[in-house]
Amino acid sequence: MNDRTAAGEARALDTELLGIYLNDHLAGATAGVERVRHLTHAQRSTTLGAALRPVAAEIDQDRRSLLDIMRSVGVPVRRYKAYAGWLGEKAGRLKTNGRLVRRSPLSTLLELELLRLAVEGKASGWQALRRLADVDPRLDAARLDELLDRAGRQQRTLEQLRARQTGETFTHPGQAPPLRSG
Repeated sequence: MNDRTAAGEARALDTELLGIYLNDHLAGATAGVERVRHLTHAQRSTTLGAALRPVAAEIDQDRRSLLDIMRSVGVPVRRYKAYAGWLGEKAGRLKTNGRLVRRSPLSTLLELELLRLAVEGKASGWQALRRLADVDPRLDAARLDELLDRAGRQQRTLEQLRARQTGETFTHPGQAPPLRSG
C-alpha cells in the first residue's frame, strides 16, 4: 500500500455519522419548512407575509436539496427524525406569548428569530458538506456553494424583517418612546 492509498483510506467518510448528521439536519429543515409556512400563512395579507413568501419557497427547496444530497451519498432518510422535527414545530406553537385567543405580535418576532437561527444552522450544515466535497466526489461543491449563498441571502432578509418587527412589536402607534435620562 502506498502513501496515497493510505491517505485516501484515512479520509473516507464515516457514513454512519454522516447519516446521523444529515438526518438531524433533515429534522431541522422539516421544522423550518413548517414554521415558515405557518408564519407566512399567519401574515398572508401583510407586507411581512409578502416578503416571506419567496424565503419560504427557498427554504422548502433547500429541504428538497438536502434530500437529494442524502440520496447522492447513500444516506437513508430516518422518517422518525423528520416526524420529530414536524411534531416539535407544532408543539412550539402552543406557547401563548401573552395572548390566549389572538395571535400575539411577540409570536411573529420570536418566529422570525427562530427562523433566522434555523437558517444559520442550515448554513453551517452546508459549510460542513462543502468541506467534505473536497474529499467526496458524490458531493457537488458548486451546488453547495449556491446553497451557501442562498442561505446568506435568507439570513439577511430574515434579519431585516426581524429588526422591523422588533419596532412594530414593542411600540404603539402614536405613542412616543420614553425619554432617556442621563
